[in-house]
Formats: sequence, structure tokens, C-alpha cells
Amino acid sequence: MSGPAAGTAVAATTTDVVCLGESMVTFLPSQPGRLADVPSFGRGIGGAESNVACALAAAGHRAAWVGRVGADGFGDHLVETIASYGVDTSAVRRDPFRPTGIYFRTATDRGTDTHEVAYYRAGSAASAMSPANVPYEELFAGRILHLSGITAALSGDCLALLRELTAARPGRPLVSFDVNHRPHLWRGGDADASVLLELARRADLVFVGEDEAEEAWGIVGAEAIRAAVPEPSVLVVKRGSAGATVFASGLRPGPRSSNAGGAENAPGARSTEGGGAEDAAGPRSSIAGGAECGGAEDAATAATGPDTVTHVPALRVDVVAAVGAGDAFAAGFLSATLRGLPVRDRVRHGHLMAAAVLTVPGDLTEPPARDHADRLVALGDDAWGTLRLGPGWTAADRASEEVRTP
Repeated sequence: MSGPAAGTAVAATTTDVVCLGESMVTFLPSQPGRLADVPSFGRGIGGAESNVACALAAAGHRAAWVGRVGADGFGDHLVETIASYGVDTSAVRRDPFRPTGIYFRTATDRGTDTHEVAYYRAGSAASAMSPANVPYEELFAGRILHLSGITAALSGDCLALLRELTAARPGRPLVSFDVNHRPHLWRGGDADASVLLELARRADLVFVGEDEAEEAWGIVGAEAIRAAVPEPSVLVVKRGSAGATVFASGLRPGPRSSNAGGAENAPGARSTEGGGAEDAAGPRSSIAGGAECGGAEDAATAATGPDTVTHVPALRVDVVAAVGAGDAFAAGFLSATLRGLPVRDRVRHGHLMAAAVLTVPGDLTEPPARDHADRLVALGDDAWGTLRLGPGWTAADRASEEVRTP
């Protein structure tokens, strides 16, 4: 049976974002080169959704990660490390029969031909997640539920779970969905990447790269992507070095009821008298953007039918390792969304979070202090255009120290 048991009572919302997905122990190379030639590896953690949770918690938000790990040492390491960032891991389940996933990767950019990743995740504990064994009370307890297309590729049960969580129903939290197309995960499976389009159309806030939309769906260009994914209130199209384009509609009829109740309105659950997200930051239906998504006056903004279209240029970054940037961008955008900032500022915070990760070797790092990031986000277009960030920039005391012309 899917969904929480009938009669389940849930406390008032105390979590900003709940992230569900697989996290793995990752082994990072001690030097560049082929996996066959790397003499040793350092241990870290990696997982799109747990990365987002860690970044949000480090930025001062109440974040939770829900997943499934093995009853093994790698599972212990994952849970302890993610919790050390301030993430609530109380809803993580341990599987006594399946292992925690691990993977090895090279130091090169994921988008290059020389990049290698060796996954050992087939039959992992996370691949056994299903509508029957996840804690719906915790999943529906946040203001935002963040999901990723990676989970859908792990197994038929995981795909069924994402279909359940993205189904329209009263009281559903705002659903954020990062397409995260990973071609190797779909080879030989029961489904193909076309299901990612189905899931994206059921979400409220969607992140997708132009390159992955072309690879997964054969769709080229931001406008064409919006035409194929018209339902979400906010669609963020990431365009690499060209920046990002956001399509934000007005408040659309959505899956959330006016009381924004959260988990108490999950399938089979009983409503309680606890307040919804309104008590913390206004009704959930406004979180995705709606009328507050106007952007600053110096943003490149234009009205296109029911959408407001905002383009924000990317930053110039001295890249150390091109991994984890997409997750960090999503975390920065979600953080600014929770704060009710305009669309331009949400994208800029996404770019800054991504820059923080791009200038370190691993998938996670300490984000810039909020006041530091806010000062950078407030720069005019010309100053933003000359901003260049390198290793150590997040520790700078003044935003002016990072502004330099080439």
C-alpha cells in the first residue's frame, strides 16, 4: 500500500526543505589521470539530493535528508557526515540486506570525454526505496520537497515512488524537481529518460540544463523547453557559461490546497489543526514565485504570455573541479526562494553557491556568509559582469575584494 497509514497525525511544519534520494560514499582521486593510473583515493560523500540538503543547512535553513543506506560502515559514514552539516537525518532508513552505494571518479570535468566514473550501486539500499517503505510523514512535513531524476532511474520501485510523490493532491508541499539526467543510469532499464519529462511536468519548480534537455528529450533551446514543460510555476533552464533563464508564471491553480497543510494531507493522512507554511513565510502556493517573481530593475526581464522571463548571466569562475555545481545552484536558488527574494536574486544566489563548489575539489563546501552573498547579489549588472571568483573567495570579508576586471 502506498502513502502513510490512514489516521497518521503530523506535527506542524518545522522543516524548510526535505530532500529525498540516494547518497553514496565517493572516492576522489589523489591526482589527475585515468582511474587505472590513480594510486590512491580520498573518501567523501556524494548524492544530488543530500548535497542540496547539506548546502541549505550550511546556509542556515532547516533541511532534512530522507534516504536508505546499508547497515554497514559506509552507511554510518554517510549519515554521520550529512548530519554534521546540520541536516536532519532522523528519517533515514537502514537496510540490513543491501549495501550502501559507492563510486570512484576521475578529477576531470564530467562533460569531457576523459571523465570516468565507476559506480557500485546496483542493488543498493537506496534502489529499494518504494511507495511502501518511505516515511511519508517526514517527506510531506517541509515547505518544499526536493527530488531528482536520478532517483527515478535507480529502479522501477523508485520511479513508482517519484510518481507517487509528484501526484497532484491537496496539501502537497511545493515540489522541486532537478531533472539530473544521467544517461548511464537508464541503459538497460525498464524505462527511459522520457519519464523525466513526465515527472518535470508534475512538479512546481523545475531545474533542467539545456544540454540534458537536448540529450534526454531531443528539445533544443530554452523557449522550446518551456513549451514542453508548461505546467511548473517556475522553470529554471541552466545554460552553462551563458547563465540561466527562468520562466515564472503567475499563481497557477496547483496541487496545494489553500491551507497549505503539508504532511497532514498526504495520502490517507488525517488533517490536524497545526498551521501550515503560512505561519512561517506565507502560503506555500506563493513560494514558487508567482506575483513576487518580478526581479530587479536591472535584470534582463521580459513578459512572454503568462510568463515573466528572466535571464541572468553566469559568473566567471576559476574552476578547481567541475562537480556538484548543479546541486549547489539548486540549493542557492531554493535558499533565496525561501527568503522570498525576486527571481534575479534567486538565480544570482544559485550562481554564487555553484561558484563556491566549483572552487574546491569535492562536491560540498562552506557557502559564503549570507551578508557577503547578499552584497554580491546586489551588484549592478556591470559589476556582476566583471566579477571573477577563485579558490578561497567565500572567506573574503568584503564583496569589493572579489570584483576585478580581466
